[in-house]
Amino acid sequence: MSKTLKHLILSLSSGIALGISWPTQGLTPLIFIALIPLLYLESLIREDHTKRKGLRLFGYSYLSFLVWNLITTWWLYNSTLFGMLFANLCNSFFYALIFLLFYWSKGRLPLRSAHLFLVSLWLSFEKLHLIWDFSWTWLNFGNVFSENIYWIQWYEYTGSFGGSLWVLSLNLWLFSILKKQDFRLSKSLIPNLVPPLLLLALPIVFSLYLYQRVETPERSIEVVLIQPNIDPYSTKYQLTNTTLLEQFWIQSKPYLSQNTDYVLTPETYFAEGYGEELSQYPYSEIHKDIQKELAAYPNLQWISGIQFYDTYTQKEAPSLTANRVRKNLWVEFYNSAVSEQYKRTSEIYHKSKLVVGVENMPFKSLLNPLLGNLMIDLGGTVSSRKIQENRSVFSHGSTTEKAAPIICYESIFGEFVTGYVQNGATFLAVISNDAWWGETPGHRQLLSYTRLRAIETRRDIARSANTGISALIDARGEVLKETDYNSKTVLTGNIASRTELTFYTRFGDLIARWSIFIAALFFLLAISGRLKTS
Repeated sequence: MSKTLKHLILSLSSGIALGISWPTQGLTPLIFIALIPLLYLESLIREDHTKRKGLRLFGYSYLSFLVWNLITTWWLYNSTLFGMLFANLCNSFFYALIFLLFYWSKGRLPLRSAHLFLVSLWLSFEKLHLIWDFSWTWLNFGNVFSENIYWIQWYEYTGSFGGSLWVLSLNLWLFSILKKQDFRLSKSLIPNLVPPLLLLALPIVFSLYLYQRVETPERSIEVVLIQPNIDPYSTKYQLTNTTLLEQFWIQSKPYLSQNTDYVLTPETYFAEGYGEELSQYPYSEIHKDIQKELAAYPNLQWISGIQFYDTYTQKEAPSLTANRVRKNLWVEFYNSAVSEQYKRTSEIYHKSKLVVGVENMPFKSLLNPLLGNLMIDLGGTVSSRKIQENRSVFSHGSTTEKAAPIICYESIFGEFVTGYVQNGATFLAVISNDAWWGETPGHRQLLSYTRLRAIETRRDIARSANTGISALIDARGEVLKETDYNSKTVLTGNIASRTELTFYTRFGDLIARWSIFIAALFFLLAISGRLKTS
């Protein structure tokens, strides 16, 4: 076998193993060995006598990560080919750059320090992916266990970064053992494998213990979840808000009673034209019509997705997020959630984690002069949205419950979701529109990742989606009930009300923050070369 072919096989092996380990139907245990072929490839390139080692490693690692990205997120093609290619090509570049920095650090640091640098750098990048304008957290390693909730109940302490650390540590440890054995079977191999296998098993044992300790409070919340199943590419934006309100009452009334606490409708359920003018909403016809019908259900709170807007008549843009309609006319759009309850002031929350390209042009102040209003369609209505800085919770007028209005993409941001719980949320109300990507793994993965938020915060979840999947999820991450995809239906049930705060809710992404510090420290040490012995 030629050297090039061997390198290519190793590169593809890591990419394929990463891809087929991913939820929702992946072989999860593969994730613990998926990086080993790529780590072996790095060692072979380092030890050979061919030039351009760094460039070759970058190329092979880029191929690995591109295969991984394409296997797991090819479904973005349903929105647009360009958006899918942009997301996958860019994300693969970032991961390949991490591996190139690891290769560089091995020449300037002791081996264990270089391994620690790789782990901390990888986790630092995952944290960056949660907070910067190019945010695309879909492939953070901690997400891979979203279908294996019995393994990761300890996320209530670590968040999903604990899972990422687990994956990286085991890959490096197992590789180091196999490398010392020259990848050959020997009598000493099995005893050497015992410690890493304990690292694999003990967190699962601890997780099963924690699973049994999660109590179900006596207080329960009766919820009704509406799944309208409206095609967002055509039908949805041809319907008026009045028509959608009429359809809501027709669909929901058979399931509502005086005991119903909440009814949820999905993201941007009301999205006629520009939406509803934000400042005039309390005086709008849609608000008045809702209040009339809610008179029959005075204890019911309705949480719905809605689009709001503000207009500005001026020459210059009022903000970076403003959209130019025509000369001297600007519009600010909001992807929002609104709570309605009889004879109570409406509460409003504006989506704050926006989908890259669809709702937010990354680095707009820099790129807008170069690209104009170009946006990348990854699924959704393509225009900039304005956000709010703090997490709002919706208070129920008849009970002590407080709902966290989480809008679609926001549900994959762990520390972000803890902000709602810190503000008093007793359960998580997720409203989503999963129809953009069709019958692909996209909508199933988004639901699956939501289960991680339940474990991290120990909050039950009510999730209403347009074109599925709507679901009720308990604080262990168990899906209690769910709907079928592509069905117009209603889901009813009860979830628990909870008030305790987990360690993760209190302290957030401690692992990631320490990783940033460690990565920066070892980067400076690598530059200095002080730890490297000749």
